[in-house]
Amino acid sequence: MSDPVGKLPSELDQLPDRDTEETAEWAASLDAVAQAAGTRRAEYLLRRTLQHAEAAGLALPKLLETDYVNTIPTAAEPEFPGDEEMEAKITAWNRWNAAAMVTRGSKYGVGGHIATFASAAWLYETGFQHFFRGKEADGSGDQLYIQGHASPGIYARAFLDGRISEQQLDNFRQESGGNGLPSYPHPRRLPWLWEFPTVSMGLGPLSAIYQARFNRYLQNRSIKDTANSHVWAFLGDGEMDEPESTAALALASREQLDNLTFVINCNLQRLDGPVRANFRVVQELEAQFRGAGWNVIKSLWGSAWDELFQLDTTGALVRRLREVPDAQFQTYATRDVAYIRQHFFGANAELVALGALLSDAKIAECFHSSRGGHEPRKVYAAYKAALEHKGAPTVILAQTVKGYTLGAGFESKNANHQMKKLTIDEFKDMRDLLGLPIPDSAFADGQVPYGHPGANSPEVQYLNERRAALGGPAPARKVRHVALPAPADRSFAPLLKGSGKQEMATTMAFVRLVKDLMRDKETGKRWVPIVPDEARTFGMESLFPSAGIYSPLGQTYEPVDRDQLMYYKEAKDGQILNEGITEAGAMADFIAACTSYATHGEPMIPFYIFYSMFGWQRTADQMWQLADQLGKGFIVGATAGRTTLTGEGLQHADGHSHLIASTNPASLNYDPAFAYEIAVIVKDGLRRMYGDQPEDVFYYLTVYNEPKVQPAMPEGVEEGILKGLYRFNTAADLAEAAPAADAAKIQLMASGTAIHWILEAQKLLAAEWNVAADVWSATSWGELRRDALECDEALLRGEVRTPYVTRALEGVTSPVLAVSDWMRQVPDQISQWVEQDYTSLGTDGFGLSDTREGARRHFGVDAQSIVVAALAQLARRGEVPASAVKEARERYGL
Repeated sequence: MSDPVGKLPSELDQLPDRDTEETAEWAASLDAVAQAAGTRRAEYLLRRTLQHAEAAGLALPKLLETDYVNTIPTAAEPEFPGDEEMEAKITAWNRWNAAAMVTRGSKYGVGGHIATFASAAWLYETGFQHFFRGKEADGSGDQLYIQGHASPGIYARAFLDGRISEQQLDNFRQESGGNGLPSYPHPRRLPWLWEFPTVSMGLGPLSAIYQARFNRYLQNRSIKDTANSHVWAFLGDGEMDEPESTAALALASREQLDNLTFVINCNLQRLDGPVRANFRVVQELEAQFRGAGWNVIKSLWGSAWDELFQLDTTGALVRRLREVPDAQFQTYATRDVAYIRQHFFGANAELVALGALLSDAKIAECFHSSRGGHEPRKVYAAYKAALEHKGAPTVILAQTVKGYTLGAGFESKNANHQMKKLTIDEFKDMRDLLGLPIPDSAFADGQVPYGHPGANSPEVQYLNERRAALGGPAPARKVRHVALPAPADRSFAPLLKGSGKQEMATTMAFVRLVKDLMRDKETGKRWVPIVPDEARTFGMESLFPSAGIYSPLGQTYEPVDRDQLMYYKEAKDGQILNEGITEAGAMADFIAACTSYATHGEPMIPFYIFYSMFGWQRTADQMWQLADQLGKGFIVGATAGRTTLTGEGLQHADGHSHLIASTNPASLNYDPAFAYEIAVIVKDGLRRMYGDQPEDVFYYLTVYNEPKVQPAMPEGVEEGILKGLYRFNTAADLAEAAPAADAAKIQLMASGTAIHWILEAQKLLAAEWNVAADVWSATSWGELRRDALECDEALLRGEVRTPYVTRALEGVTSPVLAVSDWMRQVPDQISQWVEQDYTSLGTDGFGLSDTREGARRHFGVDAQSIVVAALAQLARRGEVPASAVKEARERYGL
């Protein structure tokens, strides 16, 4: 075959041809086939040759897309080990109760989703009957990421096995009474059942990948044998549009996570209509996953299609399937046989002839209902092949009909995601289709009944026997609490005694503390440092040689800095998770580590450090996922604040992460000013999260990259540090220029790096304006507010309690000026519980590139601006002359 005119050069042109004559013979053979049998035959032979080469392990590029047929043909399916009739009965009961639960709840306006589980029922049931390992077997069992909208089917199964009552089913989405069921998989709301929150679309697949990866991390670090744990993630084809859904596909294949299987329910519909109306989402996903290095199994067609494929001697059927867009397939599922004969089989003469060989009943069966995801034998074959595949993760693309078995009013309809109930007549039709023994009299009150064959029925016995063989109920969350011993005090001592004359940023103080804690004989190995490729920015490179960077391959190269003291060391048992530039991936790692105490019975102590701007702002949804999953650990927003990260500009200047963090009830948020405060907070955090009575909380600490001399901890301030406020010093403590006894007084309150601005302002006020200022360190505006809110709630119950912030300032008659490197809304969180005259300064607005001094002057939070604000506050009270404010502005150039 001659080269086409103007053909672009390819990589083959750069490879020497050792036998041009043989190459020419191969090309001539292909030409001959094309001429004698047609181009389609030539294309077929090439595809089969490439598939054979791939199976033989030849180093050739993979086909990114295969024909629109099942990967595992019927003849190659393994023997099905279960009782199909019995499993069909169990699935029928679960389908019924899932639909009944949502329909009954609709009268209260709480809604729910019916169509998703209806399409995916066999995908779940086959797994529950034959694959998903429970928590009562050896190891940790499997980890199941259930698609959120399918939760009614999971509740229905738990009702069948006796773990959920009929009353609870009737309280679906009605939780406030204390005996309800959450809408979706929410561990915090139903902690004995759900392990992983997944309904925030995209986070389920991302978390599943990092969970599988963390399982290997525990294995390679000899902390827990996770060899028998498999991660299953159930996803929707529409969900795969979320960027997080596919963000870590390459990681999963790069690290050969064959302990991971994605099951994508390809019902071809998202929330409003077809997923790829004019295209084919299954083929698109196949190319995406195969390109990323995954093993792809397609289970598209049910056994009714076998006859069609056997009659397709010309390949016309396969070609037609490959070209029909998804939206058209949805239409076929809802139209009569005449329409299908005209619009599908009428495409060409070969298909017309094929269609003539088929009965109307066969065509209706194939196009209306026969899909690979609806047949347990097909699903079983796919799952078994996934578990047997080694060296790469597997994705199963299972085609289904959304709303399957719910009747013509639901199946494949664009609006079925928003449809919340069936009529009584539709339920009766569903009952007849499923063959359930529910009499018409059960509908006498106009309410659809729940169905249960009885606790001692063959169905329930079979279900319980299968689950017992697989290690107990699933899904299930079991916590076997293991308290960690408190680290030795010597790890905290260096920070408590201060830095002497040496300057040290609080970021470095935190890293030094953790480095010492990682040496602890009892708990050191449980620390999991996580960083998104900025370890050197935060001074963590000293951990590289000692702790190592985790890689399942170890280090297969000689690092360029091998001869340096702090060289880049990767190791199979490395402790550091250096994730590359992916905050979402790092958070997914963090969540897996934070919940290891429940997933694997192995408490780990993760800390995730990042540019504070790129934490809560980018991944706040994952912080809610972390809270829902009851995770424990330390999130560290480094280079915090709006004015400390000089030169980086608007998109790096964080003045609001504490405000976002304050919205999360599980997050304990601290903005420490000094190294000793960090030591006290971390020590107490370890007690609260990992001690004898662990709390389901996590910590957010902000640390700064501005070097300052770190003082020793004053006596008696521990309680104030933890509760959020204490008096650091008074005006009388100033060594020089102490104000006169009759001087006006003010309280200066600050968090984080702003403490240094108010300390300078304190001196200026005393020396130049005869104003006595006391300095307060507000380590946590959020904890002060949390305590105050709890006091307000107690008052509603008749219990009188005074907020800590009110008690801390008791007896103070002078006004309070609060300052921080955050928006004023952050310190203003406590204003209503401060009985004194209260004002604040902050860094509202967009950040900018400048020196620290220039940025602070711009926002009006430098020491001189604080002095002017303090004088203005005192002038309003008549405690200093108004002229002092004008004079100060002029003196300081404001």
